[in-house]
Amino acid sequence: MAAPPLLGLVRVKILRGFNLATRDLFSSDPYVLLTMASERVKTKVIKNNVNPEWNEELTLYIQDPNISIKLEVLDKDTFTPDDPMGNAVINIQPLVEAGRVDLGTLDNDIIRISKIYIYNGKVVQDMILRLKDVECGEVELRLEWVNARRNW
Repeated sequence: MAAPPLLGLVRVKILRGFNLATRDLFSSDPYVLLTMASERVKTKVIKNNVNPEWNEELTLYIQDPNISIKLEVLDKDTFTPDDPMGNAVINIQPLVEAGRVDLGTLDNDIIRISKIYIYNGKVVQDMILRLKDVECGEVELRLEWVNARRNW
């Protein structure tokens, strides 16, 4: 059976973490792991920092806009499994729907309500995610839609 057609890409710029949980003696060595269906991508590890700045862009291929992105923050360990530092789920369906519209005909009121907007000719969405299953922590990121039929 053939794979579903590629709708586009979501570029996820992981900007920074705020007040992340401490998993080592006095700090943590955090990184972000994004999972969507069978795709997995991750940022670099920031050593000894609970307020890391990654400023790193990760790209996921979108075939089904109904599949959410799972974001996990983990503490890198050398001799034991990496420690969980929280997680969040990103629903990409509104971004995909906005990105598939012809930008010349886009209704700006709809974009303002959904907090998805056009920046430098690109459909983007900024967000700060409060991490779940952890005592504290937030991650700031920006999603950008890249339409497959225009860019491939």
